[in-house]
Amino acid sequence: MSGAAPAVPAAPAAAIGTPEPRRIADLPGPRGLPLLGNAAQIRPRRAHIDFENWARRYGTFYRARLGPHTLLVVSDPAAIQAMLRDRPEGFRRPSPVERIAREMGTDIGLFLAEGAEWRRMRTMVAAGFSARQLRAYFPSLRRVALRLRDRWERAAAAGAAIDLNADAKRYTVDVVAGLSFGADVNTLESDDDPIHPHLEFVMAMLYRRVILPFPYWRLFRLPADRRLARSLAVITKATNGFIEAARARLAADRARRADPANVLEAMILAADQPGSGLDDTAVAGNVIDLLLAGEITTSNTLAWLIYFLYRNPDSLRRATAEIHAAVPALGTLAIEQIDRLDLVEACANETMRLKAVAPMLLGEALRDTVLGDVAVPAASMRPVSPMPLASTPIAGASVQRRTTRPRAFPRRSAAGRASAPGAISRYWKSSLPSPCCCKASRSNPSMPDPATYPARK
Repeated sequence: MSGAAPAVPAAPAAAIGTPEPRRIADLPGPRGLPLLGNAAQIRPRRAHIDFENWARRYGTFYRARLGPHTLLVVSDPAAIQAMLRDRPEGFRRPSPVERIAREMGTDIGLFLAEGAEWRRMRTMVAAGFSARQLRAYFPSLRRVALRLRDRWERAAAAGAAIDLNADAKRYTVDVVAGLSFGADVNTLESDDDPIHPHLEFVMAMLYRRVILPFPYWRLFRLPADRRLARSLAVITKATNGFIEAARARLAADRARRADPANVLEAMILAADQPGSGLDDTAVAGNVIDLLLAGEITTSNTLAWLIYFLYRNPDSLRRATAEIHAAVPALGTLAIEQIDRLDLVEACANETMRLKAVAPMLLGEALRDTVLGDVAVPAASMRPVSPMPLASTPIAGASVQRRTTRPRAFPRRSAAGRASAPGAISRYWKSSLPSPCCCKASRSNPSMPDPATYPARK
């Protein structure tokens, strides 16, 4: 869809009980095919772009159809905020996601759990992320950052190209493994990461099965499905190994039970408490979540952040000056120095606004309700997309102390605000030596004028 398509103004957000709300069936939307609906029009790797482009044409509330499922697609920030605030009592993630994940044999962690199971797991996972444990891990985090710096300095000296996204993944894998399991896997120096390729493939297959109009895998298996079984076996073996090793450490050193050394040990102890309702299967599901968290969120955001730095030389200069003033030497970096990097933190938040790690959220109503001026019956599934409300940077990037958001940048949508801040730990995002501010300047030819920013294709 071209950028010339007229924008449709957002529908007014209405409170619960608005008289005669619109029905989903009465909303505009793209025409589909018999049986398939709009499934053939959606590109799996760019589905959020397709939904965004339709929002430009049909408005902030429209309907689409995937096979037998009719979807309500929402990009109105007030309605999205109302939905997110009503979790987990009024809305949940789509039940097909959890059902297909369990059918695949994937252990369920906090990312996919719902209801009472989610509450139990949340208590267990929160036990592993105390401020004391994060502070105790900081020296190891600094060591990983130094390895990344050394890797890039060697590449620069040799005039070699850097695979930015791959290195950001190695960095976050090393951080997550150290914080979560106490393991120094050091993929930055060894280039060996035997688990994450399997995790990426499993997540891709889960997404593929969720959006397909019919479950072919229940009738026959394709080569990809056989590969899925092999990847799941590798993941299961690895996660069981992490848990067995942690239990062995806890058994050999009783002091660890009073003062666990990493997130996994803290989760095991919390799960072992009487009445927790959790076992090693729940722990394993959250081990997988921890392994995925860095790659899906932090690594992608770090890569985009540095890309924006490359596109904005003035921002590089300002961020570099702030870092040099606050952190004279990376080898002696302390948490207190990170707290002074207001511009850098604002830039990380702006990067998450522009390139959200979760640009499209899926939800399902648990009771009849109203979003905006649209009636949403129980068990209705809909993707909730904050786009195109947060697709372009705006000129200006002055920073207020502790606001963590540049002035003159538009406020992010409710969905973006809910999904992005938790995706990047401030410890992780601030330890990278080369952060940036995503300032869009009319005098900077590398960034287009926001007024003429084209629709994404």
